[in-house]
Amino acid sequence: MNEELDLKQIIEWYITAGVEETAGDVPFAPPPAAAQSVPVRPAGSPKPSDSGRQATTVLAQATIDAGNNARDLCKSINNLDELKALVEGFDGCSLKFTASHTVFGDGSPEAKVVLIGEAPGADEDRIGRPFVGRSGQLLDKMMNAAGLSRENCYITNVLPWRPPGNRTPTDGEIAVCLPFLKRQIDIINPDYLFILGGSAANALLDMQESISRLRGHWLEYKNASGKEIKVLASFHPAFLLRNPAQKAKAWVDLLRLSKKIAEESVEK
Repeated sequence: MNEELDLKQIIEWYITAGVEETAGDVPFAPPPAAAQSVPVRPAGSPKPSDSGRQATTVLAQATIDAGNNARDLCKSINNLDELKALVEGFDGCSLKFTASHTVFGDGSPEAKVVLIGEAPGADEDRIGRPFVGRSGQLLDKMMNAAGLSRENCYITNVLPWRPPGNRTPTDGEIAVCLPFLKRQIDIINPDYLFILGGSAANALLDMQESISRLRGHWLEYKNASGKEIKVLASFHPAFLLRNPAQKAKAWVDLLRLSKKIAEESVEK
């Protein structure tokens, strides 16, 4: 492989990982598995354009292929242990190569409530469990006050790997990882989803709305078997730590969820 192609692969890997700026004269190389995801031009074939448009097209196709692969792999998975092993062994998302741990879901596999965030943070990436940092501690306190807990709920994220520097995930990264989240929901088969933050809500529900417009309303998600699952969206705990005045609204959302669970439990 020539030096020019090596450099092109490194630049494309930077784009995939969300790198916007580098320091120094010599770029570091991506992990081998990430480099192999970039197609090599066969000898004698037309040379692709050197413009950014061509690189974006290659990356977009790689993302589509990785997402389709993730969906196909999930079809044969029937329990959370198998799904966790699958996610840990999946190399189709570049975020895996910059993360310390794969952060899979945590909680009861028979939970009636699944809480969903966007992506692991620094503490979660270091420990390997979702919502264990300051935002997770706040979430635990709010859940306990509303009669919920990690023992009777299930907590997960749209992405199982932390984006570098806690940056916002790209649409491509979400598309590749979303099948893993959806399969978790299918396996657990909950009655309620409590989504933390607008990004996670828009990703799962395929919408483009601010969290301020989404919260306060019962929404709906349909799983692979056609079951209609009730959905509430609220502020992410990390946002509440930065904006304590919004905690009251998030508390109202949790109480709405708790009340709905109690009402439907009596009806059954």
